[in-house]
Amino acid sequence: MLRGVILGVHVLLALMIIALVLLQRGKGAEAGAGFGSGASGTVFGARGTSTLFSKLTAVFAGLFFVTSLTLAYLGTHSTVEPTSVLERAAQAAAAAPSKAPPPAITPSTTLTSPPPASAPAPDAPNTTPPPK
Repeated sequence: MLRGVILGVHVLLALMIIALVLLQRGKGAEAGAGFGSGASGTVFGARGTSTLFSKLTAVFAGLFFVTSLTLAYLGTHSTVEPTSVLERAAQAAAAAPSKAPPPAITPSTTLTSPPPASAPAPDAPNTTPPPK
């Protein structure tokens, strides 16, 4: 549960970092202001966008590293209790004492069961005397 929440936060942070990096203006963007686009970057002020976006990027990057380290720690330190049904069954089978080993199959052992003792063999002659 905790691993899933941290993984979700980790993915959201990664997407936010990508969005912030794509929204930021490169260093060569101010060169266009000298050639006629005089209103470049006046929405947040002259230095407002670069400062705000770079601070947010730094905060999100720090949180991204913290979640990365937390996920790495949780991945290396597994829980003691089994989390799936198969792990629980394997743990129960290992804990249960074995009663007797299974019978060994030798070359002389056949896989078919012998006929019941009361019924005569199909190829054997009938040696019982007729009733009087």
